[in-house]
Amino acid sequence: MRIAVTGSTGLIGSALVRSLLADGHEVVRLVRQHSRTGPQADGSVGVGWNPQRLEIDAAGLAGVEAAVNLAGAGVGDHRWTEGYRREIRDSRVMGTEVLAAALARLDTPPAVLVNASAVGFYGQTGAQVVDEDAPAGSDFLAGVCAEWEAAARPAEAAGVRVAYARTGLVLSKAGGAGARLFPLFRLGLGGRLGSGEQYWSLISAADEVAALRFLLETEGLSGPFNLAGPEPVTNRELTAALGRVLRRPTPFPVPESVLKAVLGDMAVEVAGSHRVVPKRLLEAGFRFEHTAVDDIVRAALKG
Repeated sequence: MRIAVTGSTGLIGSALVRSLLADGHEVVRLVRQHSRTGPQADGSVGVGWNPQRLEIDAAGLAGVEAAVNLAGAGVGDHRWTEGYRREIRDSRVMGTEVLAAALARLDTPPAVLVNASAVGFYGQTGAQVVDEDAPAGSDFLAGVCAEWEAAARPAEAAGVRVAYARTGLVLSKAGGAGARLFPLFRLGLGGRLGSGEQYWSLISAADEVAALRFLLETEGLSGPFNLAGPEPVTNRELTAALGRVLRRPTPFPVPESVLKAVLGDMAVEVAGSHRVVPKRLLEAGFRFEHTAVDDIVRAALKG
């Protein structure tokens, strides 16, 4: 298949592209730097786009049979100033609007678009278990996720099967939260964050890529799917697992007041709780490779 991918240099995007290329698929990377358009060293092809300017090389998408939209500014990369909140929102919503419209205008639109979203769609759920039937939350990230998904509707209207991948916390030493947590825990400086009772919906990078491909390749799957392991854990349980696997003590809890001072508004997410389960993914027949928290941690340490 000829598959277009946005966000192809991120933690998940780069792993997905490697997986697709290894299986003989043709990958079209949507890139912003003109110097990176054209044939790439790994065998993929770079096609230009600039969502902020509503620009995309539609001709480069000709013949695309599927698309995966993963583009978006990192939620944890900076403090949430008003400017960065706009970037978090615009990088997702505007990018999806541009891509969905371009796909819809193709003479032959692709069969499927897998559009990224996040478990933040549900807002803070506390200890309540939620699945895809739960409504949208009311906080900042919930609003972003709702707009993000709505922006893909032009592709749906053009007959494209659209699956929304509401991803949880992807644990990997290569990036995201894992890249920050693992060095501290290796030094014996790790500990629970805030109360430690908040739920984190974890998924290994391998299962994330496998789930994206499952949505991409399984006909008939559309609508929202939670990409999170079937066993959400508390931050306290994750902290204990990191200590066990790395064989390090975890003596240094970080109070919520310190999280707020260091992270600003983003501390709400770190200390907040998302107890989200992948009901529809399991019902569709997907099987996770890593379910127990220790196994997810071990997988993350392997890269």
